[in-house]
Amino acid sequence: MTWSSGDPPHDCHLSVSLSDERRARLVERALAVEVGEIDDARSSATVAREADTVSVHVAAADLVALRAGVNTWTRFLDTAEQMLAVADDA
Repeated sequence: MTWSSGDPPHDCHLSVSLSDERRARLVERALAVEVGEIDDARSSATVAREADTVSVHVAAADLVALRAGVNTWTRFLDTAEQMLAVADDA
């Protein structure tokens, strides 16, 4: 995605620290498959990991698109963490 004036006018960084690097790697891999799949003309996202922390950067052309993107990626992060908890209980 390219923005008409260079950098996107709105962006948000989400990050979550997990209990260990293995869990962070699992969450990153689960989220990474969604990058590019839900991007549109108004917003995009990237996922990265450093040690036990997973980060999501959401960029958007307007605040409505930013809110929608942040809500989506927050749900993805929450779902991935819930699945880890379920796997721990199994």
